[in-house]
Amino acid sequence: MYNGLLHLHSLLRWVIFILLIIAIVKHYKGMNTKSGYTAGDRKVDLFLMISAHVTLLVGLYQWFAGPWGLKLIQDKGFSEVMKNSTERFFAVEHMVGMIIAIVLITVGRAAGKPSNAGGAQHRKAFMMFLIALIILLVAVPWPFRENLGRGWFPGV
Repeated sequence: MYNGLLHLHSLLRWVIFILLIIAIVKHYKGMNTKSGYTAGDRKVDLFLMISAHVTLLVGLYQWFAGPWGLKLIQDKGFSEVMKNSTERFFAVEHMVGMIIAIVLITVGRAAGKPSNAGGAQHRKAFMMFLIALIILLVAVPWPFRENLGRGWFPGV
């Protein structure tokens, strides 16, 4: 079960990245116009938030039940985990970075809701989503990262 959830977690990162890039582009275009917030913008933001929260739930399960989270900290002790860069990444850095990014996605969706502010809501959502994208890019265990890398796609 853990391995299947790991694959799902890895697959959902691509869904989040694609939706996040679409949302950033839509809000960037909306910043420079007086046009309102469209139903398509709301759907992209909603699906982005849903996929981010589902990924968070799967990730939290992995952190509590898997070998790279709470169990590692309990077995080795927090200070020993913090001394090893690979263990620190999975036990602390990845989780904290992703939670911050998902909070920014959630706040960005709320900030981007329709209002009478014209492009102001697009500007707020754009900034939140852009910061979330940067954090995600740093906190994902990409295959080219030494000792941290996971496959580009699940099971690869």
